[in-house]
Amino acid sequence: MWPFWLIIAGLCLVIEIYTVGFFIFWFGIGALFALLVSFLTTNLFIQIGVFLVSSSLLVISTKPLMKKFTKNEKTVPTNFFSLSGKQGIVTKKIDSDNSTGQVKVKGELWSAISDKDIEKDAKVRILGVDGVKLKVEKIDE
Repeated sequence: MWPFWLIIAGLCLVIEIYTVGFFIFWFGIGALFALLVSFLTTNLFIQIGVFLVSSSLLVISTKPLMKKFTKNEKTVPTNFFSLSGKQGIVTKKIDSDNSTGQVKVKGELWSAISDKDIEKDAKVRILGVDGVKLKVEKIDE
């Protein structure tokens, strides 16, 4: 029965190469434990028991350890969410009546809204995002 466990272990380890969960790896190791037990006994139920128990224990015992090493508390804002707090220059007047103006930030043009009228060429700070428009306020110089 050992060739069966060797094939299972090999398949699990190959499948783990194509996944990123580090989950199937432990079933491959469990299959290797079952392979070792198959040299000691021919009882299939004992081999399957060793496979299931060892795989389960490995998954349960290493899950907190893997979370510790793969935990990433630092989230990096991307796309237009990274613009919050940045400065820009008004390229088209922003009216406070919710009609949009334009702001140039990091070399890109964005639609912008504000609570107050802001004239062209004024410096603004990005407060946040409303849909696909930047909320801005004028920077007093």
